Amino acid sequence: MIRQTLQELLAERTVEGSLYEKLAEYGVRCHACAHRCRIPEGKRGVCQVRYNEGGVLRVPWNYVGALDVDPIEKKPFFHVLPGSMAYSFGMLGCDYHCDYCQNWITSQALRDPASEEAGARPVDLTAEQIVEGAIQKQCHTVTSTYNEPLITTEWAVEIFKKARVDNLLTSYVSNGNATRETLEYLRPWLDAYKVDLKAFNDKTYRRSMGGTLAPVLETIERLKAMGVWVEVVTLVVPGLNDSENELSHIAKFVASVSRDIPWHVTAFHPDYKMMERPWTEPEKLNVSYQIGKAAGLHYVYSGNRPGEVGTTENTYCPGCGQLLIERQGFRVKKNILGAEGNCPRCLGPIPGIWGVPDRAPHKVVPVERTPRSQEALLIIKEPEESLLGET
Repeated sequence: MIRQTLQELLAERTVEGSLYEKLAEYGVRCHACAHRCRIPEGKRGVCQVRYNEGGVLRVPWNYVGALDVDPIEKKPFFHVLPGSMAYSFGMLGCDYHCDYCQNWITSQALRDPASEEAGARPVDLTAEQIVEGAIQKQCHTVTSTYNEPLITTEWAVEIFKKARVDNLLTSYVSNGNATRETLEYLRPWLDAYKVDLKAFNDKTYRRSMGGTLAPVLETIERLKAMGVWVEVVTLVVPGLNDSENELSHIAKFVASVSRDIPWHVTAFHPDYKMMERPWTEPEKLNVSYQIGKAAGLHYVYSGNRPGEVGTTENTYCPGCGQLLIERQGFRVKKNILGAEGNCPRCLGPIPGIWGVPDRAPHKVVPVERTPRSQEALLIIKEPEESLLGET
């Protein structure tokens, strides 16, 4: 029996996409991400998983490449149902090619042969089964992650529509290289969006990620204007984006959109093609934290060095300084903020999603700060990554 290639397996799990336009001579233009690939008949987009077959854009459908139950803090969302769990699913492929990607096995499928050799593969799963799994595991959020969700948006929306019926929150963990069309397509079904703002230098984006800076900045602005809850993450990579000048520009930009957007400054760890680069030191994260506060941001958080960064993992009221949520890594040790999101001392509002919206009768139990589930339904990641964020 001839073993099917990964490309052949994925081709069997596609449908016609929605985020594209037809062009002359059987060409198509994809609108899923800001590359806006013009794809001739028989060719593939930058992501490799959206392709033109006879003038029709075929897109991923009805499978997962990774599936797990994660603390919502790992996404990281610090202002969304603290202490709850997120049912996290991913497909295969990405529109970037970051050399330090910790999810490279899923994200670099069809681009790097090492991905398939390391075990990248599709596992058949319907949208209904994913939502049922979330309910069974007592998760309150369904999250598209592990690869770039923008390039599989049609599939995510199919899942999110069903998740909304059961009153589950929905979220994206994304590089932010979005288009207006994709965000408008997502908006009716999306609650929260984590954006990676990887640098503030267009050359860095072009050279190290295969993208450009402007669409990411536009995505953050657009999400805020649309009313989607947004949190921003900057992985502080030694020698790449860790100068105080660049971090200051990032912080000032985020503050210019809203001082209430949480900014996560997280530690790099060696991975994929950057195994020789050193970890980000806690001191650098503390400097980054101070830069964010100096820019006027109300909520700045250090990540990936649990217990080594003082109190910068906690949430404090910007009005009176009251400690509201105490954390160590992904563990919530204390939370005195109620579902209404008001500081119990000064009654000042703390922006975020603190309770499950009453959209419909739901099947999950009330939010409790439960320990992380040890049962992974399917996980294509290296074991040590369970200790780290998803940037």
